[in-house]
Amino acid sequence: MVATSSLSSKNSTCIAELIHQGFHHSDITDFDYWDYVVPEPNLNEVVFEERTCQTLVKMLENCLSSSKRTKLHCSKVLVPEKLTKKIAQDVLRLSSTEPCGLRGCVIYVNLEIGNVCKKLDQIVYDPSIVPTFELTLVFKQDCCSWPSFRDFFTRACFASGFRRTLILSPGFRLIKKKLYSLIGTVIEEC
Repeated sequence: MVATSSLSSKNSTCIAELIHQGFHHSDITDFDYWDYVVPEPNLNEVVFEERTCQTLVKMLENCLSSSKRTKLHCSKVLVPEKLTKKIAQDVLRLSSTEPCGLRGCVIYVNLEIGNVCKKLDQIVYDPSIVPTFELTLVFKQDCCSWPSFRDFFTRACFASGFRRTLILSPGFRLIKKKLYSLIGTVIEEC
């Protein structure tokens, strides 16, 4: 829905001038009123949040990359398109209610294969800040896609040798634990 009015320029200066010149407040419609009351989105905040999200995506990708040979013992990790961006957005959303935001977060990265949860790494966005909450991220191995190739790609990923490929599921789990609160643990599965 688009609301228009007879005013050519909708800004606070224009309204102030009209009121000063005798244009009465009653002549301003409800639609005009909300144009001045509802703040414009701050472009700097949007750009900053996008940069923070991209930084977090890189940190997640680096974590998976460094873990593939050291802890996963495979040559490739196939990640669904936009999975790391979705995780980064969820991490930012869960961080938004915290006193220090993402800067006060420690992210423990794990991989769930069957009933076993393997610890991969931890990500600290700002090591100079004492953490106020923890997020445990659990990636899941994909055991449902590409059924005819599943055994070929995923068998013996944890055996010696680096010729194996690990396929991640588009699903993941984020568990939030506040460190200095009576609220306790908030579990959110995505």
